[in-house]
Order: sequence, then C-alpha cells, then structure tokens
Amino acid sequence: MNKEEKIFVAGHKGMVGSSICKKLNESGYKNILTISKKDIDLTDKDAVDKWFKNNIPDIVILAAAKVGGITANNNSPYEFLIENINIQNNVIESAWKYKSKRLLFLGSSCIYPKYAEQPIKEDYLMKGELESTNESYALAKILGIRLCYSLRIEYGFDAISLMPTNLYGPGDNYHPLNSHVLPSFIKRFSHAKDNNLKEVICWGTGSPFREFLHVSDLAEACIFVLNNWYPNSKDAPKLENGNLLTYLNVGTGLDIRIKDLAKKIADIIDFKGKIIWDITKPDGTPKKQLDISRISKLGWKPSIDFEDGLRETISNYLKITQNH
Repeated sequence: MNKEEKIFVAGHKGMVGSSICKKLNESGYKNILTISKKDIDLTDKDAVDKWFKNNIPDIVILAAAKVGGITANNNSPYEFLIENINIQNNVIESAWKYKSKRLLFLGSSCIYPKYAEQPIKEDYLMKGELESTNESYALAKILGIRLCYSLRIEYGFDAISLMPTNLYGPGDNYHPLNSHVLPSFIKRFSHAKDNNLKEVICWGTGSPFREFLHVSDLAEACIFVLNNWYPNSKDAPKLENGNLLTYLNVGTGLDIRIKDLAKKIADIIDFKGKIIWDITKPDGTPKKQLDISRISKLGWKPSIDFEDGLRETISNYLKITQNH
C-alpha cells in the first residue's frame, strides 16, 4: 500500500475497524474512507454498489460484521447468518466489480471444528463439525473466505483473509448478555466489587481454554499482511498439501484456562468474594489455540503482553464507568 491510496475500512466504528483506522493514521495513511451506518446499510446491495461506483477505493478492509457472545449467537442464528453473508457478499463483490487493488477480509477462529487438533492449523478448516453455539456466525465467515478464494481463482482478484483469535481491548462490547467472555468477566467482577457482592456467577465449568489477542496487535497484523503477503508468490505460505493458502491465523499462540482468566480479572479488580460456576450453562469449544507459525514466518508477531494488555483494558473500563 502506498500512503496516497484510498483505503476503505468497512466497520470503522467497531472495535476492530476503529483500531485499524487508528493504526493507519499513525502509520501515515491519510486517505481513509468510511461509511456511516445511518447513511448506508452494508446489507443493502444496491447502496453498497453505488457507493463503490462513486468512490472507487484502492484497498478494502472488511471489518464490518454482526458479532456477539454465546447468548447472542444462540438466540439469533438467522440474523448472524444472513446479515454477515449479505455484508460480505456486497462489499467483496463490489470491490471486485470496481477493481479494488486488494481486499482484506476478517474472519474468526470459530471457523474451525469444535474438536480440532491443537494448535489449530489453517489446514483444519472444514475437517469436522462446528461448535453449535456459534455455528451460524462461523458458516458466514467460512463463506466469506471461500468467496475471496473463488474470486482469486476464477478472476485473479487479490483478496486475502485473516482469522483472528479472541480479541480484547479498546472499543469492546460490555453488554451484560451479548458480550464475549473477557469483557463480560470485567463487567461482572467490577459490578460485584462496586456493590460489595459476596459472589459472582460465571457460565459453564471454567475448564475450556481461550487465546486472547489485543485488538491493536490485530490492526498491526492487518497492515502488515496488506504490505507483505501475496498468496500467489512462490515463497508464500501454502497448505500442507501444497495448495494455495489465502487465509492466515493471527493470534499469540498462547492460551489460558477460563477459570484462571476469571481469577486473574477478579484479582486485578480486587474482588474478594466467591466465584461460582453454573455448569448448566454451555462451555463452548474446549480449546481454541491457533497455530500462528505461517504468519510468524512472514515476519509478524504480537507486541502486547497479555497481562499488560489486560490490566490496561480493565483500567480503561473502570475509568469510563466511573466517569458515567
């Protein structure tokens, strides 16, 4: 990417999109295009097509998606499937139609089978059944990957995809029901501390493991792959069978047990009460540790230590809630 090119960030108000815009600005990319949701609905094919025709972006970063935790995914499978498919199809096809130079699609580690061998390699995609609690979201993301791949194979469109692990950091969703595990713990333990509660109830057994990547590190990875990864080049990472690889894992390669994460957050917040595990609630996938060897070989690695990032995230959350 050169600094003068028009870079369209779809989903610029979200946790990932806002972090990408911030990194682009810090890196000297000033020609950043964004769309306000109230002006254009990305699920509206005609509106998206018209916007691309009028603006002709050189680079497209697709960070827009309907996202949520286990409860939201369980309760709204249709919305998670159809909204994400429509957003992806509209943006990716318009980028191809109006000849954008490159497109980066952001997927999710939930695309991989529930019981995938650990750590999870890119090769394991579609090698087993998905986790049922977020199956609709995962299927939509898989379709996005395949659309990017198919346009490359059939028409030579330069579309690449990144599969991030669980994210945390600025701009996260702290909704009591629709948030992911890390922000939901921060909210619960903070609320318990402020209200002198004796216990906090957490979902499941606490036995699964999860990997967490700071959203700022993901933003760095996005800019890195757009500048350094060309899947068709002969030295680019390939699948184990030698076939073309157009999506890469991005994470830390390290994970933590959910029970230990809860205790760590409780300790940082200084919550002294009991942690109760409601085993009637779902655990989700038992372990989701990504193999990041391929993106590492390209020269990218995360820079934010988890303990440091977690403390900063909790500190920021407490500042925001106290100001309100």
